[in-house]
Amino acid sequence: MEELKDRYLTFSNIDCYGNASLVLDAMNELFKLKPESKNELWIRFMNKIPQNYKEVFKKDEGHDTLYLVCANVFYISDLFEENDFEKGIEVLDQVELECC
Repeated sequence: MEELKDRYLTFSNIDCYGNASLVLDAMNELFKLKPESKNELWIRFMNKIPQNYKEVFKKDEGHDTLYLVCANVFYISDLFEENDFEKGIEVLDQVELECC
C-alpha cells in the first residue's frame, strides 16, 4: 500500500531534502554532459551547496539545500529546458510540486 503524502499539513512521507538532492544530481550530470551550460550563475550557486549535500543539508553559513533549490526553481527550470534535459525537468517538477 502506498503511503499518503501530506504536503499541505505536515509534509509527512515526503523526502524534500532527498528530492532537492535529485535536482542537484541532475544539475551535476548536465554540467558533466554539457560543460558550457555551467556559467557564472551556476558556479556561484554550486559553491553554496556542500560537497556532501546528500548527507548534510546545510553549510556552515546556513545555506539550506532545499531552500536554494526552491528559491531558484525558475532559473533551474530554464537551465534544464534550454538544454532539453528531461531527467532534470522531471525531478525539478517533483520537488517543486511536493516541497517548494
